[in-house]
Amino acid sequence: MAQSKLNDLAGRLGKSPRGLGIGLKLAAVAGAAIYGLSQSMYTVEGGQRAIIFSRIGGIQDDIYTEGLHFRIPWFQHPIIYDIRSRPRKISSPTGSKDLQMVNISLRVLSRPDALQLPTVYRQLGPDYDEKVLPSICNEVLKSVVAKFNASQLITQRQQVSLLVRRQLTERARDFNMILDDVSITELSFGKEYTAAVEAKQVAQQEAQRAAFVVDRAIQEKQQKIVHAEGEAQAAKMLGDALSTNPGYLKLRKIRAAQGIARTVAQSQNKLYLSGNTLMLNINDSEFDETMERLGGDARKKKF
Repeated sequence: MAQSKLNDLAGRLGKSPRGLGIGLKLAAVAGAAIYGLSQSMYTVEGGQRAIIFSRIGGIQDDIYTEGLHFRIPWFQHPIIYDIRSRPRKISSPTGSKDLQMVNISLRVLSRPDALQLPTVYRQLGPDYDEKVLPSICNEVLKSVVAKFNASQLITQRQQVSLLVRRQLTERARDFNMILDDVSITELSFGKEYTAAVEAKQVAQQEAQRAAFVVDRAIQEKQQKIVHAEGEAQAAKMLGDALSTNPGYLKLRKIRAAQGIARTVAQSQNKLYLSGNTLMLNINDSEFDETMERLGGDARKKKF
């Protein structure tokens, strides 16, 4: 049954016009030409470079820049590399010069050397950074950090970063890689060292606080001494003023009487007090007699 259907189809095609067969052949040739032309062209985008792998000669030494290029289909295969800088973060635990554990992280901007792409592909392949960067970063970090103490890693961080960058750049050149930037993004220490640093800081703060308390006590003591000397000097000057001029005590009493009178006048309560008690009897003769008696006593004590 199936064989008869195939025979019928073949008979119909044989009976078709001659021009139709030629058209089909031309269409097939055109399609094959278009397919072959599309397979013989490839495009290199911006920031990329291409190398050619040939089935006859292997990796070619020619490097192709951005643009449209031609190749021989099936015999040649383009391998495209991105030569733009790519960031990568690498962390590595290592030990310092004083045997303290340090967790350090690097941010590396790397790219392949565009002039050595055939060598890079032969030795490392397309994933060159995965094979090279972790090993060389750990090696350089351990060698550099071992030269510094834990405290120096903090105080001399810029110097450590420059040394890591210099050695890592030189090490990457051996693998035809270019490092545009190397920076330390994280630097932390072990729990034991962190606890020791915190305890030291607390002790320093306590010592500073104790020194401040001692200084304050000395200042207060000095202040009391100065205040006592001032009071003694004031008492001596007051005694000399009373002995030489009894009217000074009367002047002081007059001022005291003015203050008392002002306070009583401003008060809302009505008070009846003795004028002698409040030193308000400055116009009485008894007040003058008291002043003279006090002045005489002061002169007797002086002599």
